[in-house]
Amino acid sequence: MPFRPERDVVTMPTVSNAVTTSWQHGLPTLSGGQVVLRELRSSDAVSLHALLTPEEVARFISTPPSTVDGFEKFIAWTHRQRTAGAYVCFAVTLRGYDTAIGIFQVRDLGQDFQTAEWGFALGAAFWGTGIFHDAARLVLDFVFESLAVHRLEARAAVLNGRGNGALQKLGAVQEGILRRSFLCRGRYLDQALYALLAADWRKMRRPMPVGATSLLVH
Repeated sequence: MPFRPERDVVTMPTVSNAVTTSWQHGLPTLSGGQVVLRELRSSDAVSLHALLTPEEVARFISTPPSTVDGFEKFIAWTHRQRTAGAYVCFAVTLRGYDTAIGIFQVRDLGQDFQTAEWGFALGAAFWGTGIFHDAARLVLDFVFESLAVHRLEARAAVLNGRGNGALQKLGAVQEGILRRSFLCRGRYLDQALYALLAADWRKMRRPMPVGATSLLVH
């Protein structure tokens, strides 16, 4: 999902009977085995700029802000969008530390979050550590239980093997290829479209019966 620090217009929900919910006043803190997810703060701009702008991280996402000030504006924008009920953005921190090392974004694609899109970026030093999966499960629980999303979509550049693999491990289903749909650094890239349904996620989260064995697919 692209960064949108340049947008200064708050997108209001299109449903006429929209009700303000608790998360619109401030995101909850979500705790996992390795991570704690919380609302972004302006002070996160320094670490996010350092961790999310290197080429290995930024090459498959829309160009992130190029300065700390740009990240501060982006963070302020996320707060306005959250208040409007159109978008949420969590900072990823390590348990016991409060430095933001990545973000997870979710935006409404229609009305009242029935269909939404998510995206994520994590500092390269934390890839392959299990931190992404720990954080993603927290976000998905929030998306399907608190936001009551029915269908969650994601788009990943076909060339982004790590991003595609991460989505597949979470149970997302690839539904098609969006040809030349993503303008990235002067060239158009193909994207894979993924979707995860609330019913699918709840089924995966359901405890297995005692004595049952799982089938691992490689």
